Amino acid sequence: MNLLSRSEELILLAVWKLQGEAHGLAIRRHLMTVTGQTWSIGSVYVPLDKLVKLQYLDSQSSAPTAQRGGRSKRLFSLTERGLSALNQVKLIQQTMWEGLPALTKQLG
Repeated sequence: MNLLSRSEELILLAVWKLQGEAHGLAIRRHLMTVTGQTWSIGSVYVPLDKLVKLQYLDSQSSAPTAQRGGRSKRLFSLTERGLSALNQVKLIQQTMWEGLPALTKQLG
């Protein structure tokens, strides 16, 4: 079983959330908003490239735009394999949390 790292999981979830607008900077902005942490460009693009190689994500170029000086964006989308990996992680997390006592400070 090949489990996702936490950053890979969060990136896949961000791509799923952003749908057709999932390009590197939008993914980074979303991750920073949700986590309250700073994400470097490399901390987003390195896992994105890995997830494409693992076939968890597809990437394609958008149409060039004048706003970007005639350049296109690299858009990402979740594959069936990526969706399956996210569902696997979700099931494992639910199983691990099931039946645990509440997370409170233990006295004594």
